[in-house]
Amino acid sequence: MKGMLNDQSLIYQQIAQLLEDGILRGEYPAETPVPSTNELARAFNINPATAAKGVNRLVDEGLLYKRRGIGMYVAPGALQALRQKRRQAFAGTQVQALVREAKRLGMTRQELLDLVERQAKEEQLP
Repeated sequence: MKGMLNDQSLIYQQIAQLLEDGILRGEYPAETPVPSTNELARAFNINPATAAKGVNRLVDEGLLYKRRGIGMYVAPGALQALRQKRRQAFAGTQVQALVREAKRLGMTRQELLDLVERQAKEEQLP
């Protein structure tokens, strides 16, 4: 499990975020197990109930499911669902903030698009 916890948001939300990030990076493909609540609790020195709350949030969203007696697994289609969820959040926060800042700076739509295009090339975005 990669990542560290911080004081910026609730711990259970950070646990859910770390697991989501692992799914997006391909560390946890569909039908593979994720760390147990006890493993998460030990790794981050937190209460197992807090870890369970983060895991259960992903179960409620349909990204994880429980195999009785075995543990939590990544649900089929979780990667696609998570990408869609993150894209919507990205558009609602990051893109909106970018456009608003460009407007405050007096940039034209074309200047903004050119800027994004240059950065996308630098980052080798397909």
